[in-house]
Amino acid sequence: MTVFFIGAGPGAADLITVRGRDLLARCPVCLYPGSLTPPDLLTHCPPGARCVDTAGLSLEEIAGELVAADRAGHDVARLCSGDPSIYSAVAEQTRRLDAAGVAYQVVPGVPAFAAAAAELGRELTVPTVGQSLVITRVRARSTAMPPGEELAAFAATGTTLALHLAINRVEQVVGELLPHYGAGCPVAVVHLASQPGQRILRGTLGEIARQVREAGISRAAIIFVGRVLAAGNFPDSYLYSAARDRSAKIRDND
Repeated sequence: MTVFFIGAGPGAADLITVRGRDLLARCPVCLYPGSLTPPDLLTHCPPGARCVDTAGLSLEEIAGELVAADRAGHDVARLCSGDPSIYSAVAEQTRRLDAAGVAYQVVPGVPAFAAAAAELGRELTVPTVGQSLVITRVRARSTAMPPGEELAAFAATGTTLALHLAINRVEQVVGELLPHYGAGCPVAVVHLASQPGQRILRGTLGEIARQVREAGISRAAIIFVGRVLAAGNFPDSYLYSAARDRSAKIRDND
């Protein structure tokens, strides 16, 4: 049988992919993160499905549930918030499934940073302003950051940042970024992107910590930092330029 790691999206039940929804509807066992999964999403599970909230389970207990379901001949839908490719603990789980000889597939989902950018109505790559995006976090009570991945190292490039799991360290974030971006750099915070209760804060690096504390935001938020957030006077991209020779064959590096 197969364990399907399904990206459940950023929160809104209708932001799961069609593939993810259809797999959820056919699996008799579903493991889901209770604090992050909208109840409406579980209505896609088949009647009589065994739904297990993993919020209170250890990694070993979760792996045990997956292996036991496989041994019983059941396909499993393992829901992951956002997209499984980042901050999902999929690597730890698949390592254990490999050891147990359990087959699995990964189904992508809408990542939280993409949903947050959509709510802002902003493109994160703007011609001549910013063409790169760094998705990262800061150290809190979580796993240590690898050498070379300190926030200041990324900030030195001046690129656009999307910070996960950092809202409770917003003063630390501001302190590390100020020398590189300056107090006037545009910043946006999206809390509960696509979900009921969503809130958006817009400001500058010099004032965002105060705004976050006054708003009482302490979880489930993405912090964006970069000039693309306020870019307005920039040239059109070459891809759609009227001066571009459209008779030429399009290449990947065009």
